[in-house]
Amino acid sequence: MKKRSEPEKNMAGSPIPKIIGMIHLLPLPGSPLYEGSMDAVVDRATEDCLTYGKFGIDAAMVENFGDVPFSRSEVPPVTVSSMTRVVTRLREVSPGMQLGVNVLRNDSISAISIAAATGAKFIRVNVFVGAVLTDQGIIEGKAFETIRLRRSLGADVKVLADVDVKHSTTIAGYGTGMQTADAVERGLADAVIVSGKRTGSPVEMELLADLRNDFPAVRILVGSGANARNVEKLLKHADGVIVGTSVKKGGITSNPIDENLLEKFLKAAI
Repeated sequence: MKKRSEPEKNMAGSPIPKIIGMIHLLPLPGSPLYEGSMDAVVDRATEDCLTYGKFGIDAAMVENFGDVPFSRSEVPPVTVSSMTRVVTRLREVSPGMQLGVNVLRNDSISAISIAAATGAKFIRVNVFVGAVLTDQGIIEGKAFETIRLRRSLGADVKVLADVDVKHSTTIAGYGTGMQTADAVERGLADAVIVSGKRTGSPVEMELLADLRNDFPAVRILVGSGANARNVEKLLKHADGVIVGTSVKKGGITSNPIDENLLEKFLKAAI
């Protein structure tokens, strides 16, 4: 594959954070596992956000992780309003934190809208280009709608696009390299995210190294599986990592952050 050695125009601007902490929201109103207290959702998210900030992490991604089973495309209005409430609160308690939004499974329109309304700095889009087979069925890319909405809103929001996203299988051999090229060159993504097969699963180091070699000018983030044991190696090839499961109590994604695990992770990452 031909190397992309020249920076893309849409890659200019402020840098993508090196470390992004995941804020996995408890189930939101309207989802089957919701426990009846939006205050509890906000409190947990606030606790996680403040913990990341306490250890010097200045970027966090808010995700409706508890809303299983996930919608294939658009989420209900109550999900949008609930996530907007959370992000607004986090902006109040941590004004220096760069916040991102990921509306599962692939509602980038709601994510851009929440970010534009709250001042969040970036969004994650699980399927930005191409199409994949998932547990929600076939999901198609959202580059067209996402970038045009961002432009129409005048929103200063970066788009972090997954390639070969976890919990999915690509269709018709549309590989990671081709997705990366299309996400940046044709979809105008600001960065790409490469991950393992499932939440918390490590990325293949060889795949990551190949992407860096083929796309030296593209901002690449690791979207799953970063931990204290592998983060130093990951950052040799990636510009940043998104960390969540490995710093949660008991290694369980839905649990609160374990400060000891987070401290070990950050020591290894520096």
